[in-house]
Amino acid sequence: MPTTKPIIPVILSGGSGTRLWPMSRPEMPKQLLALTADETMLQLTARRAAGERFASPIVVANAFHADLVDEQLATVGASAQALILEPIGRNTAPAIAVAAIAAGGGSEPLLVMPSDHVIADVEAFHAAIHAAMPLVEEGWLITFGIAPDAPETGYGWIKVGESLAAGIHRVERFVEKPPRDKAAAMLESGDHAWNGGIFLFRADMYLGALSVYAPDMLVAAQRAMELARREGTRIWPDADAFAACPSDSIDYAVMEKAPRVAVVPVSMGWNDVGSWDALHLISDRDDDGNVARGDVTLLDTSHCLVRADAGKRVALVGVRDLIVVASGDDILVMPRGRSQDVKKVVEALNR
Repeated sequence: MPTTKPIIPVILSGGSGTRLWPMSRPEMPKQLLALTADETMLQLTARRAAGERFASPIVVANAFHADLVDEQLATVGASAQALILEPIGRNTAPAIAVAAIAAGGGSEPLLVMPSDHVIADVEAFHAAIHAAMPLVEEGWLITFGIAPDAPETGYGWIKVGESLAAGIHRVERFVEKPPRDKAAAMLESGDHAWNGGIFLFRADMYLGALSVYAPDMLVAAQRAMELARREGTRIWPDADAFAACPSDSIDYAVMEKAPRVAVVPVSMGWNDVGSWDALHLISDRDDDGNVARGDVTLLDTSHCLVRADAGKRVALVGVRDLIVVASGDDILVMPRGRSQDVKKVVEALNR
């Protein structure tokens, strides 16, 4: 019998986002920054799952960010029904498990979303959710497949299988981040999608899958929630029990093993904003191809991305294809196309 329960958004906000250093740092990760619009990534994520079909969100975040998360959600009128504050990062599968328990663990549909992605076409996203709901109610685990437009090696891919209903297919298999030649072949084949990390399923179906494929994780998550400290909407899972949780992604722990997993391929202007290059690509550029925010002066400069914190003044003269970011006491300068190397910079600084 179909459920009429509202969809509960589960917003995963535990990441540290070091690939956008120096603006994104452990104490202020990218989901809490206004990178693509006047609102932060977290606020935009909450907004795209608001309205009559949706309940208030459950947010899973780092305990250090509790006040910031509450403040940012309140600013857009999206207070969380539960703010689960992880004592330690344990990847996505345990984070979703504690959210499913907090939701009641029954037939509530959960829409699981990372807090730091861009979706330009929210209508297309909502249409994909609507199309998936009948199968969700029957107990299927749904993932949203992003229509690929490049032989991307930084994402996992999904082989789209037989049709189950209009716009919905069985997942034939998940493909690890591929080498470039394999990615090019999958793009050309037309029957693969990117794995965007957005999921829709009933709480009980997810917990049931964990009981079969990752029972230790389920037991640890249940114990962490039984012993949790609660204060208003805030929940602190028990640190020792949560630390005993195996650290694993939902893809490895459940989606690659469960038998009833479906994919809804959708073209919705998705981007995970995983680098400064990605931000340049999706931002509005001026006539010279520049993206500039802050007190920035550009003379005879083209195809650059320049960001400056309040109180910083940056000028570029006679250059092209650069990324320049001035934030706090740090300044990053690098050629466009090299922004994946920011991770190496952070590692070198930490050493």
